Amino acid sequence: MIEVEGIPELVDPVMVAAFEGWNDAGDAASTAVAHLEREWKGEVFAALDAEDYYDFQVNRPQVWVEAGVRKITWPTTRLSVVRVGGDKPRDLVLVRGIEPSMRWRSFCNEILGFAHELGVEMVVVMGALLGDTPHTRPVPVSGVTSDSDLARTMNLEESKYEGPTGIVGILQEACTHAGVPAISLWAAVPHYVSQPPNPKATLALLNKLEDVLGLRVPQGELAEDARAWQLGVDQLAAEDSEVAEYVQSLEEARDTAELPEASGEAIAKEFEKYLRRRDGAGPGHPAEGGDRPYLRGRGRSRPGSRPARPSDTGGATDDAPSRRDREDPGPKDEDDQG
Repeated sequence: MIEVEGIPELVDPVMVAAFEGWNDAGDAASTAVAHLEREWKGEVFAALDAEDYYDFQVNRPQVWVEAGVRKITWPTTRLSVVRVGGDKPRDLVLVRGIEPSMRWRSFCNEILGFAHELGVEMVVVMGALLGDTPHTRPVPVSGVTSDSDLARTMNLEESKYEGPTGIVGILQEACTHAGVPAISLWAAVPHYVSQPPNPKATLALLNKLEDVLGLRVPQGELAEDARAWQLGVDQLAAEDSEVAEYVQSLEEARDTAELPEASGEAIAKEFEKYLRRRDGAGPGHPAEGGDRPYLRGRGRSRPGSRPARPSDTGGATDDAPSRRDREDPGPKDEDDQG
């Protein structure tokens, strides 16, 4: 049984989760949650018991030294809370960890137990996949849900994906069965440049999260990192004629597919989103008071849960799913994993 003590009632809380591993091509999703935690100075308040969910021969513990004392960090999933300031402040419960090796249903039930105790109103799970998309174009990000009403009210796609799934898809379905509104955001990462990090995909996920939640995320150095990443890939592609030709074919296919959507109205809407995102008028500024006393004095009575450094999430060993390895006909269905 999950018990959360000492945490006052949160303001319009939304849970945002990402997991390293199969669901996280280019580490784009886990890096997005790490960015939120860093920019809004999140404080870890709970960690799941690593013994329950991880195979330590797959995700090995890390040994490190602090003040001459050797310590061990176990691979696990941690939860933190951040407060988003502005005219209408709200709280985000951030879940960041590694896709579990076992007991997925118990894992999801434990996450949902936290969501229930904290009064979470909606769960947003972010993921990234490998796809036939050119690095020179905007990163495609799909918002999908299993809830037909939510799909209609939030202008999301209703998931029709069939095939292998990861913890993102399992958690979303667990939310649906528990009556918790849930959506997943999927970024498509170019399969020919899949090595992490991919700041361009991370930035695209955060921009989509801004649109979904109606807040403004501080970009920090992400925008500059994304530009540097694209310039680097441009240079590598230019040095290999076969890669350059392949990228050009992907560009042509992408432009042809999107041509009907490039109407004046669509362009105007995208420009309005850009202005809202960058004008600084909306919510998303760090909350007043850097120490966030609303998280102080909390306690935990769950065995195995322990405070941890926010940066200690262990390493992922699995590869993200690739569109090229599947049989579904196009990017829309592929992005519908969740």
